[in-house]
Amino acid sequence: MDNTEFDTRLVGEINSLNRYARRYVPDDESARDLVQETLNKAIRHRGKFKVGTNLKAWLYAILKNTFINDYRKVRRTYAIFRDDGDETAYKGTSFHAQNNGSESKFMMEDISHALNKLPENHYTPFIMHFEGFKYLEIAEHLKIPIGTVKTRIHGARILLRKLLNCYAP
Repeated sequence: MDNTEFDTRLVGEINSLNRYARRYVPDDESARDLVQETLNKAIRHRGKFKVGTNLKAWLYAILKNTFINDYRKVRRTYAIFRDDGDETAYKGTSFHAQNNGSESKFMMEDISHALNKLPENHYTPFIMHFEGFKYLEIAEHLKIPIGTVKTRIHGARILLRKLLNCYAP
């Protein structure tokens, strides 16, 4: 695939990436920033994309990993606390917990912990499906029957629902 064709296919996925990014960030501006960083990385690493594979899944994986890496960086940066008498705040911040999106960060942390509790044989197919791979692609990659893939993804959903029941309405 030449650079022009690759770029054309990238542009065709921008709307889909914007919708996907909104799962991770609270506002449109942050979503656009995340998509822009994803596209920059995709262009920089276009040589790593294998022709014939799912471009959307590849881009989703880049987007998700970019979000996770940025989240971890922020978490490390503000991990040092300071104590100002009756109020404890993160060192280096000028905003308060009620308006900094901390709820969504805690939720993402809970989701990450729940995903890590999945058995490996359920985790891999679930993540691949979440990243946009089709059942058949997952089955071929893992060299297991497609029915087994569906069963494991369903089992992962049930387990995640139990682990994250505190977020149920």
